Amino acid sequence: MSSTNSEPGSNLQQCYENYVLIDVGANLINKKFSRDLDSVIKRAKDAGVQKIIVPGASLKSSKEALRLARIYPGTVYCTAGLHPHDAKSWDSESYADLKDIASNSECVAIGECGLDYNKDFSPIETQREVFEKQIELAKELKKPLFIHEKGAHQDLISILNKYQGDLPPVIIHSFTGSYEEALQYIKMDMYIGFTGLICKDSSSTGVQAILENKAISLDRVLAETDAPFMYPNARASKLPDRVKKTLTERSLMFLQRYCTFQRNEPCSLPAIVEIIAGFLDKPPEEVALATAFNALKIFGLS
Repeated sequence: MSSTNSEPGSNLQQCYENYVLIDVGANLINKKFSRDLDSVIKRAKDAGVQKIIVPGASLKSSKEALRLARIYPGTVYCTAGLHPHDAKSWDSESYADLKDIASNSECVAIGECGLDYNKDFSPIETQREVFEKQIELAKELKKPLFIHEKGAHQDLISILNKYQGDLPPVIIHSFTGSYEEALQYIKMDMYIGFTGLICKDSSSTGVQAILENKAISLDRVLAETDAPFMYPNARASKLPDRVKKTLTERSLMFLQRYCTFQRNEPCSLPAIVEIIAGFLDKPPEEVALATAFNALKIFGLS
């Protein structure tokens, strides 16, 4: 097939069979997937996504994520945690209940946990206390921390610094912060989860800048869809043309046929990986392999 530079995807006709892809964050327990989850997972596999991690955000959703992992063994894994929005529900039995879920082999991380000051669904002091309890659980079970942070960067850093030298691997899930915040996370040897947000955050202080400036090495990059959210709009005006040209026809087919702003799917992950590769000026295959290797190593997937 001949290549041109006139259309996105025309200059890289890479087959998916050569990609190794792992989606480290897809909310498959969301009600938007309740009617056709089998098809969603099949499409993900057809797109080259070998494994999917489903986050838990409450005791109830963590149990549901574990149930999905058992329905799709070897393909779906889960995390177990209390999102900062749900921190107010923590009680004297929560640690033991969460540990009971997280101790299962299908559970590969503690979280979503962390801090969110953008919405006061839980009091700030309660968020801090519950976050620290989950750090203790991650240490006890020797499992990574899967962190959600919004508008609380400095407090999050302060808490994590208390455990510096004694922390398990830390993943900043679905990163939406600033360039400077990312640099601080990277300096602390944390991993950054990139989503479709990279299609629209084009400011010099945003997510695109982290990749554009080569501020992060591939061994700290993770790829995730955060489905059904964070649709990667490959047509976005804020996505540079040179990056659009890294998108293959195959990735665009999955993205445009099966994903929308209303419901993103894990099958959009190849497009996200190709966009990351475009910003980093690296071959998509290299980025796919590196992000998959990082996920395998961090989460102990097999």
